[in-house]
Amino acid sequence: MSEDITMSENVVASVHYTGTLADDEVFDSSEGKDPLTFLVGHQQMIPGFEQEMLGAAVGEQRTFTLEPDRAYGQRDEEGVIQIPREQFPEEMELEEGMMLVAEMGGNPAPFNIIAVSDETVTADFNHKLAGQTLTFSVEVVELRMATDEELSHGHVHGPGGHHH
Repeated sequence: MSEDITMSENVVASVHYTGTLADDEVFDSSEGKDPLTFLVGHQQMIPGFEQEMLGAAVGEQRTFTLEPDRAYGQRDEEGVIQIPREQFPEEMELEEGMMLVAEMGGNPAPFNIIAVSDETVTADFNHKLAGQTLTFSVEVVELRMATDEELSHGHVHGPGGHHH
């Protein structure tokens, strides 16, 4: 591993991070787990995260705050829809707070159930962090150049990454 690599496009980065909301509630963290490993510049991370980390070297720590437009976007009230209860399997237990995945146009579309009645299920297709201002504390653990195979596939292979 070259010591002069910094976080830039086509670099495989491994980081430890903690993400907090405006009220200091931790919404995600790698603490006590393997570091998060991703291929920089390939839309695997929210835009602001990569922008704030560009140029960081191994061992560097950065803390930054992202407004919704640089994180998961603003909430879209049109993303909250009523789905007829009969579109779900009859035996399926549906509860507020459950996360399910629908298929829309051949693509997975995750949603949270925010209300359930006998006739309808209210589904929120907004990301659960949409509209939130997020603060990240990030430490760079490892950086390496991506392999040709990783670049052609657009994701990391091997430890901490994708396995075929």
